[in-house]
Amino acid sequence: MKRFWIYFAITVVLIIALSPFFWMVVTAFKPEPEALTLRLLPHHPTLANFRDVLTRYNFLRYFKNSLIIATLASFFSTLFAAMAAYAFAKKDFYGKNVLFVLFLSSMMVPGLLYVVPQFVIVFSLGWLNSYKGMIIPHLANVFGLFMLVQFMKGLPDELIEAAKMDGASEWLIFSKIIVPLTLPAIATVMLLNFQFHWNNFLWQLLVAQDESLYTLPVGLAMFKSAHEEAFALKMAASTISVLPIALLFLLAQRYFIEGITHGAVKG
Repeated sequence: MKRFWIYFAITVVLIIALSPFFWMVVTAFKPEPEALTLRLLPHHPTLANFRDVLTRYNFLRYFKNSLIIATLASFFSTLFAAMAAYAFAKKDFYGKNVLFVLFLSSMMVPGLLYVVPQFVIVFSLGWLNSYKGMIIPHLANVFGLFMLVQFMKGLPDELIEAAKMDGASEWLIFSKIIVPLTLPAIATVMLLNFQFHWNNFLWQLLVAQDESLYTLPVGLAMFKSAHEEAFALKMAASTISVLPIALLFLLAQRYFIEGITHGAVKG
């Protein structure tokens, strides 16, 4: 009975947590006159809201911008974090511990404090209104570095020594030994990075001076402020913005759970 009540409580909390998401998706399929009704399911379901949002209101372009920025930024930030983690976990060099502590201490600084100096640098380099200005300033990922270091410390040093004896280069050791063995943690870091860049609003709003470079969060905010009466259209736009992240988590949840679990144990 104790287990039953635990599962029952979890189910109730899950229903409460998912009900706004369910209502958003259902409303996205309703015609505009039905959008504010209390009917649970649409009487006349339609895809017109999604078609209008994607074609008439440029959300297809916003989606493409978000996909490019989130994919490139998450890939390269995860790659750099993994390479740095390999150095901190398996190499000895002067000032390693001090440098690692300095990196970790930067996590205690609120992210908003970095916005002004980052914007000044991007403006000075002429990167405003460009993909470079949206991607490059966020390629350093200290949390991913910390997580991967804890994971890589648990790998046996004998594997690296054996590879060196066989004449393997550092890049070969990293790509053929370290990366496959830390794939769950790397996938977790990349997933978290992708989510961060997909949902990033403030920085993309500051850098994107042209509507053609708007990402989904920026385009959605502008759309909501300009179409307060189009409730069904706003729900369709919100669904388009949320679904890729939800599907990505569902597809990669095995790696995500495994990476978080291993990181917690090894940490």
